[in-house]
Amino acid sequence: MGIIVLLSVITLLSQGYSNPVEFSSRVSDSEIQSVSEALYVLDSNKASGSEIIIDPQTLIPNSETSAKNDLSPLPLFKHVNEASLFTKPTYTAFIALLDNYDRKTGVSEDVSSVEILEQENFLKETMKNTELGRKLYAFLYTKGFYSTWEEFLEDLKMMWFGLYSRSSGNMDSSGFEHIFSGEIKKGKVSGFHNWIRFYLLEKQGLLNYYSHSFDGPWLSYPDVLGMQFMWDGYYKPVGSSIIGCSPEFDLAIYTLCYITRPGKLCHLSLGGKKMDIQTYTWDKTTYGDGKKYIASAYPVVP
Repeated sequence: MGIIVLLSVITLLSQGYSNPVEFSSRVSDSEIQSVSEALYVLDSNKASGSEIIIDPQTLIPNSETSAKNDLSPLPLFKHVNEASLFTKPTYTAFIALLDNYDRKTGVSEDVSSVEILEQENFLKETMKNTELGRKLYAFLYTKGFYSTWEEFLEDLKMMWFGLYSRSSGNMDSSGFEHIFSGEIKKGKVSGFHNWIRFYLLEKQGLLNYYSHSFDGPWLSYPDVLGMQFMWDGYYKPVGSSIIGCSPEFDLAIYTLCYITRPGKLCHLSLGGKKMDIQTYTWDKTTYGDGKKYIASAYPVVP
């Protein structure tokens, strides 16, 4: 770590900023855009145009997203090459996590020792075992957020998988469950911003794609869609997801934005095109020395 960075961090800590999010303003928008471009280039596990074929069908205006009209008779995903994508270690580690949650808020999550190992394996495979993950760590390290890999991975484990209560005081939610797996709260879909989860549920017949209100400017993957869908009887008026990216890319850009722009808009650049991520902090409970869990993160669609 450079001496200037180190002295800046020491100064901030001496002033009582024990949480990395407290000194996130030290990272400029241009630096975030530069590192997001690097992560975009390093996403070697993203899907190719032949590995995923989607059929977005009906485009609707924002004014009609709450209408609950099924305007697309066919599934969104026409083809996903599971043999080439889902056998990759980061995909395998991600999919192993998806059956660990009760989707309804108010129901306490029971986390087994096996599930803890799955969490740790997911973070190791996506962050430490990919060039993309190592790039993210190197950037956060040079900016003074972390001093060791162990500190980084342990913080991600708490930030993403630490439990908190969204309903009735029960430990029923986490950032990972909300964002990647999806939840049901007050009769509505809450969170749910991952294309792999979407595809697997659609394949099982548990999710019905209705339409889309936004299609990003990218001509290859990853791309961004703002989708309307019904999940086993529960509706999502706008569920934005980055389509075709690897699990490590999803995790990396949400983590980057949460750490550098917690609770704010985060301006990225992907392949020369702009994308904004909105993050939210969980302010009711904390972990460690006053650190905040991630409450939500998703691509902003107009």
